[in-house]
Amino acid sequence: MRKVTKAIFPVAGLGTRFLPATKSVPKEIMTLVDRPLVQYAIDEARAAGIEEFIFVTSRGKGALEDYFDYAPQLAAELERKGKTKLLEVLKSTNMESGKVAYVRQHQALGLGHAVWCARRLIGANEPVAVLLPDDVIASEKSCLQQMVEAYEETGGHMVAAMEVPEQATSAYGVLDVESTQDQLVKVKGMVEKPVAGTAPSNLAVIGRYILGPQVLDRLNDKKIGAGGEIQLTDAIAAEIGTENPVHGFCFEGRRFDCGSKAGFLQATVAFALDRPDLRDDLQAFLDENVLSQGYGHAAE
Repeated sequence: MRKVTKAIFPVAGLGTRFLPATKSVPKEIMTLVDRPLVQYAIDEARAAGIEEFIFVTSRGKGALEDYFDYAPQLAAELERKGKTKLLEVLKSTNMESGKVAYVRQHQALGLGHAVWCARRLIGANEPVAVLLPDDVIASEKSCLQQMVEAYEETGGHMVAAMEVPEQATSAYGVLDVESTQDQLVKVKGMVEKPVAGTAPSNLAVIGRYILGPQVLDRLNDKKIGAGGEIQLTDAIAAEIGTENPVHGFCFEGRRFDCGSKAGFLQATVAFALDRPDLRDDLQAFLDENVLSQGYGHAAE
C-alpha cells in the first residue's frame, strides 16, 4: 500500500458568508489570530507527511497563490533588521518549487467536482488526502496524522467523523454504521444531507478524507447528487461493499466550523487563549467585558 504524500485543498468557493471582506480577500487567507485560515490546513498536512499540495482554485484567488510564494524583499528586510523570529515565521509559509500546484475549477459544481478537477495530478494507483480549510481542528496530534496512521492498517478509504446533534445532521454527510472498534467505524452506508429525522446516525463526515484512486474513477461519472451538485460522499459511498472498505475515523481534537462567522469567532477566541503571549490580556478582556455583563455561562 502506497503512502499518502499528496493532498488536495478545495479552495474555489466565493466565501459569500463573509462579504464584504471576501469581495477582495479570499476567505482562505483571512486571518485566524495571526495566520491565514489555509495555513492551519497546510501545517496539519505537513505534520501528516504530505509532500505535495494541490489547490483547486477559481477566479480571484491570486492572493492565495501569492501567499505561498517567496517574498525576497520582505525576507531581506527582516534579515537586515535582525528580526530572526519573524524571518522563520515567513519561511514557514513558503512552498518549494514543484511541491505546490494550482488547478482551476471553472464552475461551482460541488466538492466532488472540485476533487475531480485535480485527478490528473494523482497517480493511477495513488491514495490522496483531501482537506477542507474551513474545518480547523485543534489537537495535540494533527487530525490527518491520526488518520494516516489508522489508514496504514485499514487501506481502502477513510473519512473523518464526529458526533453532531441530531437536529444538525441535515447539514452533513452522515454515516450508516456497521460496526465500531475504538476510533474506527466500519461504514455500510453514507447519506449526504439527509432529510431531518431520517439520518442513520449522528456521526457526521467533516472535512478530512483519505481516498483511494477508485473514488477518483467514480467521480468521472459526474453523478449529480444532493443540492444538484456532484457530491464526494456519493462517490465514496459507491465503494462500500467492494474490496476497498470505507471507514470513519473518530479523531481526537476539537473542530471549528470556520465556514461560518460564529465558528470563525469561536476559533479565534479558542486559539488566542491557547497562546501564552495573548492569553492573559484576552482573558482579562473577556472577564471584564463579557462575563461581567452577564453573557455566557457566568450568567447562568
